[in-house]
Amino acid sequence: MRYEIRVDGEMSNELATAFPELDTFVVPHQTVLYGQVDDEAHFYGLLVRFQSLGLHVAEFRRLPE
Repeated sequence: MRYEIRVDGEMSNELATAFPELDTFVVPHQTVLYGQVDDEAHFYGLLVRFQSLGLHVAEFRRLPE
């Protein structure tokens, strides 16, 4: 399944390297990460990484196939 995750603020390149499986781009006031999320364990692992880095996830949504 493909997902789009919107994080408040502009992530630095160093922070983006914590998510090598996701592509990123910046829109006003947010960073958008997107890519394949393999299963539920991967999904929760991403959430833990966002939390441990102090990032606020504004939206986490599944993209149409």
